[in-house]
Amino acid sequence: MPETERAVAATQPAPEMARRLGLFAVTMVVMGGIVGSGIFINPYVVARQVGTPFLILGVWVAGGLIALAGAFIYAELSARRPLVGGQYAYIREAYHPLAAFIYGWGLLLVTQTGGMAAVAVTFARYFLELTRAPLADGAVAALALAALTVVNCLGVRAGSTVQSVLMVLKVLAITALVGCGLLLGGAASGEAAAGAGRLLDRPPSFDLLTAVGAAMVPVLFAYGGWQTSCFIAGEVREPRKNLPRGLLIGVAGVVVLYLAVNVVCLRVLGTEGLAATTTPASDVMRAALGAPGARLIAAGIAVSTLGFLSQSMLTAPRVYYAMADDGLFFKRVAWLHPRSRVPVLAIALQGTWAVAIALSGRYEQILSYVVAVDWIFFGLAASCLFVLRRRDGASGGGAAYRVPGHPLTTLAFILVSAAIVVNTAYKYPTQSAIGFGILAAGVPVYGLWRWRERRWSRRAA
Repeated sequence: MPETERAVAATQPAPEMARRLGLFAVTMVVMGGIVGSGIFINPYVVARQVGTPFLILGVWVAGGLIALAGAFIYAELSARRPLVGGQYAYIREAYHPLAAFIYGWGLLLVTQTGGMAAVAVTFARYFLELTRAPLADGAVAALALAALTVVNCLGVRAGSTVQSVLMVLKVLAITALVGCGLLLGGAASGEAAAGAGRLLDRPPSFDLLTAVGAAMVPVLFAYGGWQTSCFIAGEVREPRKNLPRGLLIGVAGVVVLYLAVNVVCLRVLGTEGLAATTTPASDVMRAALGAPGARLIAAGIAVSTLGFLSQSMLTAPRVYYAMADDGLFFKRVAWLHPRSRVPVLAIALQGTWAVAIALSGRYEQILSYVVAVDWIFFGLAASCLFVLRRRDGASGGGAAYRVPGHPLTTLAFILVSAAIVVNTAYKYPTQSAIGFGILAAGVPVYGLWRWRERRWSRRAA
């Protein structure tokens, strides 16, 4: 490049993320981050743990209330700090870059890519069941992840459009499941009717408490993901208004959908039938429409899992971009494509790592670490609200939205988060210890990056 062109290029401002997403897109991102394959499968896990209609529905209601409480908190956080990276940015602003780095470290190595790999393999299995294609499920999972990586590298609008279309199809699939189950599925005889009339036929005990706690793990996993919408704050129009609204509308909509699915499963299969199956959604549709119904819901689950992957590919790379922009990760990861204005290398990094996990077959082990690790940072992010409110003072940091019932509701969410982490560690000690160990390994890595950044700064000076 000639010297004059190089000089002109050096004076050009670096591209910034484009604010192209409105309220509908944000709401679809919120719902898309929550609804994956869990609601089609996890009802049977809950039924096996608690065993009565009242407790089954009660656990799903409790999970929904916890998710709503979290959405209220994140709505105010996003209004106060509408920054790229969402949860990463809240922790960095309120506490220390080390805590934020460990969050991003765990997101990349465990919670996000491991979950994506597991969901991609779930998609592959349903896809192969429908198509009978002579391919391995790992190969199909890798191809799906690669395709979504390419789509999201084209720009935030392309990624958001695909995500919104898939989310609408998910809602249609769940609506079809509920409608067919209620209208055509019939009702389970005897046991179901009697079970529905009993409220709590398990006496209170420590075993009941731990059973409810164990049932909450798949429920909270199924409800998880609402926080990821905050990662794209830098690409949302009027983020102080649209992010809070999208969070609350999206989470409330998912709670309604999830409860409707569980009511239908209990009505058609009964408590014992629900606990006996591992494919409750397929069994409901088979009861309603026969074999074509089972194939129809299999297609719906495949679309739902693909939509979850699309949302994950759209949102989480913004965290790695923010880390790189802070000098805590490879600087090139913070590069934005001048035309699409998206972090192409961050997207490619996540897609490549998720593909590697899917092909390795280690995704199920990584997935078992997710709940304990996730809820550590949910509680930590919620505690940021106390710090940011005190720091912003009377000005409110420009936030037009406030958590109702704060500080009591925020403190209650933090305590629930701590209880979930403790219960998960108690029920799954080995998996939780591995997850905590991965987080601890991030501390020396952070020290290395800080040393590297200081060294480069001294050289530049």
